[in-house]
Amino acid sequence: MIDFYLNGKRQRLTHVSADTSILELVRGQLAQTGTKEGCASGDCGACTVAIGEPDANGEIRYQSANSCVTPAHQLNGCHLVTVEGLADDKHLHPAQAAMVECHGSQCGFCTPGIVMSLFTLYEEQNRHEDQNKPVGQPRAPLTQEKLESALGGNLCRCTGYRPIRDAALTMQDYPKATPAWAANAALGTDVAALAKDASDTSCQSDGAGYAMPRDIAALRELKAKRPGARLVAGGTDLWLETTQQVKDLVDIIDVRRVAELTEIDEADTGWWIGASVTLSQLTPLLAEHYPAFEHLMHRFASSQIRNRATLGGNVANASPIGDTPPVLLALDAHLRLDGPRGSRELPLADFFLDYKKTALEEDEFIAAIFLPRPAAEQNLKVWKLSKRREDDISAVLGAFAWRLEGGLMRDVHLAFGGMAGIPRRAPDAEAALEGSRPDAAAFARARAALAKELSPMADARGSAEYRTLAAGNLLERLRLMIAAESRPASNDSAHSQTHHDNKNGTATKVTLDAYAH
Repeated sequence: MIDFYLNGKRQRLTHVSADTSILELVRGQLAQTGTKEGCASGDCGACTVAIGEPDANGEIRYQSANSCVTPAHQLNGCHLVTVEGLADDKHLHPAQAAMVECHGSQCGFCTPGIVMSLFTLYEEQNRHEDQNKPVGQPRAPLTQEKLESALGGNLCRCTGYRPIRDAALTMQDYPKATPAWAANAALGTDVAALAKDASDTSCQSDGAGYAMPRDIAALRELKAKRPGARLVAGGTDLWLETTQQVKDLVDIIDVRRVAELTEIDEADTGWWIGASVTLSQLTPLLAEHYPAFEHLMHRFASSQIRNRATLGGNVANASPIGDTPPVLLALDAHLRLDGPRGSRELPLADFFLDYKKTALEEDEFIAAIFLPRPAAEQNLKVWKLSKRREDDISAVLGAFAWRLEGGLMRDVHLAFGGMAGIPRRAPDAEAALEGSRPDAAAFARARAALAKELSPMADARGSAEYRTLAAGNLLERLRLMIAAESRPASNDSAHSQTHHDNKNGTATKVTLDAYAH
């Protein structure tokens, strides 16, 4: 059974198959047809809905999600808001009113998803204002970063983005009009109670179905009984098997609410990040300790995906072009694996065996990822190459960690995605830089070693030749960045500096753009 609230009204649904998505549920069984199916792969945003879950204070916090790749059973104990639930009988929601006044809709197909992304942005802005704005002070303007983050996962093929952007920037100026369900003061309490009382299993028959354990002991027991069951946390990749490959997913164990997998435990040497911690939840920690890693999160898919996708899922997926594994490899992360026979730890570098093959035993699962605390004077650069800036998959991703000691590079870790059948480090290239000055000769040796030790794939995102060239160019970019950051401050622009190559006397312009962190 799935027990949740939809636009303020409680829903109890039985006999929902394990591989039903929220999109199928709302359009089919619940007749909420405003939510559209566009790509069925979490890319276009036409299916965006808002999922409200109680926070630590019992208040409902809404996040956008792609309903096409979100399991319907994850609605247990939640409040789902679709575009039908925004306006009341007399007033449009400010997100809707702004879209109308700014002419943000043309054919209208993508509009409901855009409106829902604006709704969650509106809710988050108001929450922040209520908690932080002094009485009588003007409202803080919407930053470009927040705007791009909120709408980066919504594609529009006919209107153009300027009127949509105008709607986002002006919706807070419209008279505040809340949905009809918001008048129910008890809704937050009711949803919180429902979330607390939701049963461990949603649907089961003949040892299969959809199970939602609440603790690691129950998860171990389920894995022992059903070792072949597929694990799901965010579902943003697994669900493509049913939407794109038309496969049946009949045996699912959902780990999203396993208490021990949702925690971040701080230790003296770093943090154990539960495998079910979402990328959105992880971002504040990264922003404080690893800004370059945090900045990558703005390039990781979209906010709809980051709100559901988990760090553990991105690692377990074992994709050679996954965004986080190269960074974790560069930082010497390691894993805690668990199962009916107990837990064990291993370096992340030993986890990836071959294309889509890992060291996980059939009855094991990833319990947590250990992220070491930054070492003194440690540097980190992360660069992602993709065909578009937001909401796209990497062609090549490079993550580089090192420190300078007496002008020499030490503890050099170079990790790549898209350069082999697995995400991996480049030990020969690392050896070429270890103990060397970060000069042109050392980096030339590193590029030559890299070209020999890695064999990139060729696919629609790039040929093998392109990837080899691009990875080498990222190393050259690293050299230029180190040189630029090592020079004393001058009168040059903060956004660009000129590097002079001592070998040939030529000047090369180095652009320090927003993604060079």
